[in-house]
Amino acid sequence: MIALRATKLSKTYPVDGSPWSRFRHALNPGSKALQADGIRALADVSFTVNRGEAFGIVGTNGSGKSTLLQIVAGILRPSSGEVEVNGRLSALLELGSGFSPEFTGRQNVYLNASILGLTQEETEAKFETIERFAEIGSFIDQPIRTYSSGMVLRLAFAVVAHVDPEVLIVDEALAVGDIAFRQRCMRRIHDLRARGVTILFVSHDTGDVKALCERCLWLDKGRVQMLGPTDDVVGQYLRSAMEQESGTREHDRGSRVHTPAKELHDAFAGKHRFGNGRAAVTSVEMVSGDGASLTEWHGKYLAVVRIRFRALASLETPIVGYLVRNEKGETIFGTNTAREDCPLAPLEAGDDEAVEFHLTLPELAPGRYFVSAAVSEGSRDEFEVCDYIEDALALETAADARAMDGYVRLRCQGITIHRH
Repeated sequence: MIALRATKLSKTYPVDGSPWSRFRHALNPGSKALQADGIRALADVSFTVNRGEAFGIVGTNGSGKSTLLQIVAGILRPSSGEVEVNGRLSALLELGSGFSPEFTGRQNVYLNASILGLTQEETEAKFETIERFAEIGSFIDQPIRTYSSGMVLRLAFAVVAHVDPEVLIVDEALAVGDIAFRQRCMRRIHDLRARGVTILFVSHDTGDVKALCERCLWLDKGRVQMLGPTDDVVGQYLRSAMEQESGTREHDRGSRVHTPAKELHDAFAGKHRFGNGRAAVTSVEMVSGDGASLTEWHGKYLAVVRIRFRALASLETPIVGYLVRNEKGETIFGTNTAREDCPLAPLEAGDDEAVEFHLTLPELAPGRYFVSAAVSEGSRDEFEVCDYIEDALALETAADARAMDGYVRLRCQGITIHRH
């Protein structure tokens, strides 16, 4: 069943922004003459979201993501096109939107809950849960104008996530929260998804998008660039962003972007890959201490992550690194030569090099894990990606891996009990 359908949505803003121009648009938002004389934020955007599906939207700043969500939420009217929403909708868009600055947090909870369709009795039944999730203490009875931006976010998310939404829209607002609260929000979103809530999710953190969403829409300058499985869409989006950034930098430097030879690409056929082409990863492998190739992840094993690459242009300060992610796309750990304070010597075009990272494999929760590898140029804080290969290597945890809380088992060195 379709929970949300957008059909040929377009939104055009008047160029001069005068009251008369806004009045004309309000009277006749679909006028082609008016659309031609304005700034188009969206152009013929169409998609459907199934009930219970988590659907992601990615794109750079100014691509039209927020405009699209505001139209879906009913805050903006489209210049043309239609939106159909089936079910109770909650939206976390602009930080604290819908909050009255002079009302207390408690009063705003009741106000927002009523706007979202809850009766006073239903809000009273949920208030304790909302207050506990927000964790703002005695500020719950203080005016919103006395809150920090993080406190506003806590309360706003606590309300929209606990009013039993059937469709939940989350924009970039979570980016302002601290790490601990952001993780709690993501756990709540995953919990709502497991309960069958339809989720429309926008984030610049593509790891979160990949971990949550089955399908994804990529917007660029208000137009749909790609719609499909999240891995494919995010891969193309990241590649495009990297190519644009690299192209700008190469143009500024007056040098040419090098393209890896076909035989180098074939080594990782079908993998998401992007970079400026000044170097290319040629192989990625994980081997045991005695050199045997590993196909399973064995906790406590001594292992080597070996990355081979070729310089296709001169590299003054090459950096090589890797990341380990789980099936949700969440990063478990990783490192690189710059972070380990192990600088590599400059390379000339055609030079081949191998970098080995020696480590004791941590004990990971049962599942499948992926090793991504990259070669870059620059410093730890400022660098350009020459070649990045996502999920270059896949390993299953060994059959004897035990279930655990969280992702990594930290060995307890002992337990001491003191009785007083």
